[in-house]
This record gives sequence, structure tokens and C-alpha cells, in this order.
Amino acid sequence: QVQLVESGGGLVQAGGSLRLSCAVSGRPSNRYNMGWFRQAPGKEREFVAAISWSGGSTYYVDGVKGRFTISRDDAKSTVYLQMNSLKPEEKAVYYCAADLATPGTSWYRDTYYSSVHEYRYWGQGTQVTVSS
Repeated sequence: QVQLVESGGGLVQAGGSLRLSCAVSGRPSNRYNMGWFRQAPGKEREFVAAISWSGGSTYYVDGVKGRFTISRDDAKSTVYLQMNSLKPEEKAVYYCAADLATPGTSWYRDTYYSSVHEYRYWGQGTQVTVSS
């Protein structure tokens, strides 16, 4: 069983930055492909960014490219999401998710790494609020 705990959310002004962290426990983090998703009130949970188990592949939703950076430090069993130039519409609860990396996985296809259904393990989320 894998446990995920997010931290680093908070209130920031538009144009500001936050770094979210996702602490992984229960299993070695380097066995998992990881994703960040967000959910605004009244909306469906949506994909933000993902990183492969090795860190060699990263993916972003178009709207955050160039502003957000996903990374991982498996020595610390932690995945990060650096968010710069935040916008008010990005106010949401941000969730970390994990998918066990297996040989021959289809995870690297965009229909998979960006899908909430691809990830078995989820954290409780951390609130990000961006004021205008």
C-alpha cells in the first residue's frame, strides 16, 4: 500500500509562486509514475502534470507549460510541483497520484498519464488559492 501526503498549498497573489510536495510512503517511490491533478469547486478533477518512474519523461497540460515544473527526488521519496506565475483561475485543490510502473505499460500515452482512472493511489489534496 502506498500513502501520499501533499503539502505546500496556501494563499498567493496572482503572478506568485508555490511549490507543492508529495511525500510517498509505504513503497519505494521510484516504482511509481506520478501525477498532479487539480479540482476546482464544481468542476471535474483535471490533469496538471506527470513524471515517469525514472524522471526521464515529464508531461504537462498545455495551460501550464513554461510555468509549472514537475520533479522528483526519490532519495527523499518526494515529488514536487513548482508553480510560477499563478493565475486566479488556478485556485483548486491539488492532488498527487501514483501509478505502479510495469513493463510494457501504456502510461506514456497521453490518454493514460492524463487520466484520473490510470492512478490507483491518491493523496488528500492541498488547497491552492490565488488572489487577483
